Amino acid sequence: MNAQLKTFSQDGDYKVADISLADWGRKEIDIAAHELPGLMSIRRKHAAQAPLKGVRVTGSLHMTIQTAVLIETLKDIGADVRWASCNI
Repeated sequence: MNAQLKTFSQDGDYKVADISLADWGRKEIDIAAHELPGLMSIRRKHAAQAPLKGVRVTGSLHMTIQTAVLIETLKDIGADVRWASCNI
């Protein structure tokens, strides 16, 4: 398929293939968060102290709902996160 990818970007820093799925994605991330108690425990324990403040974390991993929870957890505990989705 050689269709042109339609993208959405507020500041040119990221691309979203279909922004109309954002609400659905947010709900899925919230559900997955409850299924990942280890990450939620890290958020609760460390969010206030932000132990990763000033730390840059980069990743390239297949994007799943669980990956989104990991990224949000890293951000919540202070990390500056950059992520490139890959299909490996």
